[in-house]
Amino acid sequence: MGTLQLEVVTPDKTVVSCPVEMAVCPGVQGEFGVLPKHVSLLSALKIGGLRYKTDGKEEHVFISGGFADVNNDVLTVLAESAELAEDIDAARAMAAKERAEKRLTSHDEAVDMVRAEAALQRAVIRLHLAQVR
Repeated sequence: MGTLQLEVVTPDKTVVSCPVEMAVCPGVQGEFGVLPKHVSLLSALKIGGLRYKTDGKEEHVFISGGFADVNNDVLTVLAESAELAEDIDAARAMAAKERAEKRLTSHDEAVDMVRAEAALQRAVIRLHLAQVR
């Protein structure tokens, strides 16, 4: 069947760079899969888990939004931040989840609710991916 090259890049590093059999991205309109020979595509990504298969093994990466570009058997994911599932610190993610929940229930008008909800969403997804590995 062949492979496509997956590149997951953040402003400060390359998180993944390897040939994959397939990838599933967290698009803003829902998940979408990418296989070798995929038609060119540009999509916005939401906070979520990107999964891919390499050598028959499924791997997971946390993505905090960004864009996916498919072109000539290369899937490039430009993310604000990204983290391999095995690198996720579950204790840190749990602490972030608890902080976000506290901010959301504080009824403090100084709390930016949109930012607090995004922080909670990031923490919940990171915790889930830490358990999937």
